[in-house]
Amino acid sequence: AYLYDVDGNRYIDYVASWGPLILGYSHPRVVAALQEEVQKATSFGAPTEVEIQLAELVVEMIPSVDMVRMVNSGTEATMSAIRLARAYTNRNKIIKFSGCYHGHGDSFLIQAGSGATTLGVPTSPGVPSVIAGETLIARFNNLESVEALFNAFPDDVAAVIVEPVAGNMGVVPPQPGFLEGLRKLCNQYGSLLIFDEVMTGFRVARGGAQERYGVIPDLTTLGKIIGGGLPVGAYGGRREIMELVAPQGPVYQAGTLSGNPLAMRAGLVTLQQLQSGEAYTHLENLGQALQDGMAEVLRQLELPLYTTRVGSMGCLFFTNTPVLDYETATTINTDLYAAYFRGMLEEGIYMAPSQFEAYFISTAHTRAEIDRTVEASYRVLKGMKEKGMFPF
Repeated sequence: AYLYDVDGNRYIDYVASWGPLILGYSHPRVVAALQEEVQKATSFGAPTEVEIQLAELVVEMIPSVDMVRMVNSGTEATMSAIRLARAYTNRNKIIKFSGCYHGHGDSFLIQAGSGATTLGVPTSPGVPSVIAGETLIARFNNLESVEALFNAFPDDVAAVIVEPVAGNMGVVPPQPGFLEGLRKLCNQYGSLLIFDEVMTGFRVARGGAQERYGVIPDLTTLGKIIGGGLPVGAYGGRREIMELVAPQGPVYQAGTLSGNPLAMRAGLVTLQQLQSGEAYTHLENLGQALQDGMAEVLRQLELPLYTTRVGSMGCLFFTNTPVLDYETATTINTDLYAAYFRGMLEEGIYMAPSQFEAYFISTAHTRAEIDRTVEASYRVLKGMKEKGMFPF
């Protein structure tokens, strides 16, 4: 649960390599498994027994997944899932949500224009407008914006891709009925529903956000935790869809290092540690303790900041406005967060450097680290308030 800098300073870490390290750094069973595996080879470029074992465990744990294909990153997983959805539906357009991040594929580096039915425009240089034009932008937690896009393009939408818990504009949970509404609209218009669970998979519940919220997508993308800290990604879903992937079907996807034995072994051992569900009880207890502690800090200091948490991931928003989507996320005062981040760093607490990222708790954390974090937050926020930094 601790990170050390080049000067030897120690920090309680809530970044955890941006989420993969749910067991903390250098878990002894993961380290031992990697030491054993590396004696065999670092890569074969061919399927291995450990890849099959990990795939079987993913299928067992994630409700929507009948078959799974391993890749090297979350970006590869989402790119492959979109290609597969387009092939399955014989349609080209996708719907994504402003503020949701799905990797750096061209189809995903799109921001919203004005109006619900506006075609996307590139966020990054190098993204051709012809590709951006196939991506439609809706508002997270806003079913009306999704329905407007379906009404405008009723026969053209291959898939809706969504982070079921948005984790790249802070942590924004789905409002009641939102995910269920997406499922209903996709069924109505013959489009696939894709959950990007690269962040939430095995994080917010044993079976990911789809288990936690009881909504089953057609395809799921995974990453982070399933590699135990090594580069990895995966996509899976209904058998009839996944059977289109080569070599069984015509949809091409391959990679030299996909399913490499080191990542597979680290991921397998990690999921085995999570399989019983006991780890999630520990994580939930710590998450609740941190949430309750921060709520008390804000109450004592009379600061109307907005907080969210889903399982072992959460966010402290430096705004007094509830954050429900990207538009409300832009009310955040990033300068205030920067001051908080610096203050916490000086207290020996490493939070996410960006206001728009999540904090992550690992099984290596204990109540002692949580209590120390709450106490440090009180001191930092109190100091900021005494300096008159809060405009609300």
